[in-house]
Amino acid sequence: MAADEKAQAKTEQTKGKVKETLGRALGNERMEAEGRAEQSKGDLRQAKENTKDAFRH
Repeated sequence: MAADEKAQAKTEQTKGKVKETLGRALGNERMEAEGRAEQSKGDLRQAKENTKDAFRH
C-alpha cells in the first residue's frame, strides 16, 4: 500500500508541475494555481508516507 501512495504522490507532484508550467506559458493563472495546488497535495501525501516510514523502522 505504501508504494502505491508514494507513486501517487510522485504522480501528483509531476502532474502539478506540468500543469503549473503550462499555465505559466499560456498565461492562464487558474491553471498555474491548480498546478501548484496539485504539487502541494503530492508533497503532503509524500510527507505523510515518509512519517509513516519513520515510525515503522
